Amino acid sequence: MTKYLHTMIRVSDPDATIDFLKLIGLEETRRMESEKGRFTLIFMAAPGQENVAEVELTYNWPAEDGSEAETYTGGRNFGHLAFRVDDVYATCQRIMDAGHIVHRPPRDGHMAFVKTPDGISIELLQDGHLEPAEPWASMENTGSW
Repeated sequence: MTKYLHTMIRVSDPDATIDFLKLIGLEETRRMESEKGRFTLIFMAAPGQENVAEVELTYNWPAEDGSEAETYTGGRNFGHLAFRVDDVYATCQRIMDAGHIVHRPPRDGHMAFVKTPDGISIELLQDGHLEPAEPWASMENTGSW
């Protein structure tokens, strides 16, 4: 038997990524720190999805010599994460109100794309269907998604 466990993404600022994922509706389920390995693992999931379908945030600590932490680029190389949401318009509005960009607005009332602070692409899919509505219906794409 095969069971999906989680998707891991590396993050440079755990707090910023946690705050962003909370805007989508995810919650922290558990956290593990390794002093020896110099990393922190933070697991996030939608309510009721703990230990079923989670996102593992991996934060590699800065080197002990004080040098900068690694910078991650090309977050879209692996594809994207996808989450079904109750109201794609309200979710996108929360994301914008928090100062983030909706790269592909939900013009069709069904799908949008946003990015985490580290550039990981996230697809938001409406549970059911909403009629196209302004300002979303006429909003242009911004950057890549």
